[in-house]
Amino acid sequence: MSSKPLDYENLNENVKKTQYAVRGELYLRASELQKEGKKIIFTNVGNPHALGQKPLTFPRQVIALCQAPFLLDDPNVGLIFPADAIARAKQFLAMTSGGLGAYSDSRGIPGVRKLVAEFIERRDGYPSDPELIFLTDGASKGVMQILNSVIRGPSDGILVPVPQYPLYSASIQLLGGSLVPYYLEETANWGLDINDLRQSVEQARFKGITVRAMVIINPGNPTGQCLSVANIKQIIQFCHQENLVLLGDEVYQQNIYQDERPFISARKVLFDMGLPISKELQLVSFHTVSKGYWGECGQRGGYFEMTNISPRAVEEIYKVASISLSPNVPGQIFMGLMVNPPKPGDISYDQFVRESKGILESLRKRARIMTDGFNSCRNVVCNFTEGAMYSFPQIRLPPRAIEAAKKLGKVPDVFYCLRLLEATGISTVPGSGFGQKEGVFHLRTTILPAEEDMPAIMDSFKKFNDEFMEQYEDHRGYSRM
Repeated sequence: MSSKPLDYENLNENVKKTQYAVRGELYLRASELQKEGKKIIFTNVGNPHALGQKPLTFPRQVIALCQAPFLLDDPNVGLIFPADAIARAKQFLAMTSGGLGAYSDSRGIPGVRKLVAEFIERRDGYPSDPELIFLTDGASKGVMQILNSVIRGPSDGILVPVPQYPLYSASIQLLGGSLVPYYLEETANWGLDINDLRQSVEQARFKGITVRAMVIINPGNPTGQCLSVANIKQIIQFCHQENLVLLGDEVYQQNIYQDERPFISARKVLFDMGLPISKELQLVSFHTVSKGYWGECGQRGGYFEMTNISPRAVEEIYKVASISLSPNVPGQIFMGLMVNPPKPGDISYDQFVRESKGILESLRKRARIMTDGFNSCRNVVCNFTEGAMYSFPQIRLPPRAIEAAKKLGKVPDVFYCLRLLEATGISTVPGSGFGQKEGVFHLRTTILPAEEDMPAIMDSFKKFNDEFMEQYEDHRGYSRM
């Protein structure tokens, strides 16, 4: 029988080459072990509710009423739901053309886009145009939409930070473009050196690649750093000089665990820089309800906002968005609630603030427990998680461990993470899945396990790590930066 179009050998080569480490070999092995009855702590993906974080009450109340609008007609509705949640549900339902079961505009509900624009203006101090905001099924869909518009073929390159969230490497591969890495400097708290950026662009051009866009992830994933205003200014000037569109992945902007470097959006920095650059640099910014302290990963609500993109280009992006008819409507309403939460004086305000502060204060404590825990381990060094929800420790593997990994045909940090999983049930992602310098090894874990469980998890990690190092250490030296 002749081979068929969907047989493996006949698949699109870009599909076969695409890798996504967050759900890769480690995750598959962890799932197998879980089926066998082993307790697994899934720290491989930023999925707060799966690790026990309770959802915020107010947005879920509003969504429940929007999903079941007949409850609004029940005379006892006010006994179960607060008046402000009832009012919000009615407000959102009035924005739709038939409730949550009806398609919206392909850019998203106009009323929700207006709420997003107002949020951006409050945040940055500059007006935002709802017509330049597209609501999406999580930030990932928005990123893919823009990359699809930018990448014309294999000779088009996208500058991506390394280590990077594999959404970018996977999407660029899938869309047939070229990833152009620029390395973050671990010893400078994952900072960015503009000279390295220039070198990356020059090397790409030497290979015949046209660099067309630059990605920044702020706060960083997997590295957890927050970019300074000075660094963002340098990036904007660089993109302006090189005629690149800047893609600002800012999905963790609410998750900040230190006071020295608050989150400042690339858009605010751009407008603060003034003319002519504020009218010339092309910028696309992304945000979502899936990340941040809301952690509504399954709801798939997100947006992107375009700055200095021509009207004809916006029309083409709208045309492509229209192929999917509509982003999911419940996700859009979640986004509307995130950008316009309860205000002082609202019935639900005190509870909303109490729940929000509780999550963020706990995450700040967990970031410190995890960083200190890693730094107490033999041959492990870790920068503090300033923001986002990840820790990215460097594991200084002894040469014998590297040799043992190679004999098994494994990348050394994959070998280490598999051993960790088997011994402790802690499911992480090897640093090689995010990119790293040659001969340097890491793992990425979320800081999301429950605060009360964190000391025991770090003790379990330390016990495994120190025994692993004792087994393989031969005092000939380690992999170092």
